[in-house]
Amino acid sequence: MSEEKFVTVATFPEPMEANMARSALEAAGIDVFMQGETANSLLPVAFSSTLQVRSEDEAAARSLLSAMDQSPESLEDVTAAEIAAEDGK
Repeated sequence: MSEEKFVTVATFPEPMEANMARSALEAAGIDVFMQGETANSLLPVAFSSTLQVRSEDEAAARSLLSAMDQSPESLEDVTAAEIAAEDGK
């Protein structure tokens, strides 16, 4: 088993925000591990979701998330990006 290192790039109190960020990162080809997803969905007030990526993807992930904060995308935009990524595979 490889000793890959993962780093936290964002924490979200709302499940929808976490899923939007995860979708955007995955659409950009960045593998994402989300911690707390199930607990956050069951009891969002008490838990948060944490997005983690491989350490070598940290800079790209932070850049993408920062761009999303500056220019938020709609669910439709993210869905269209996911479809385009699937079509390109």
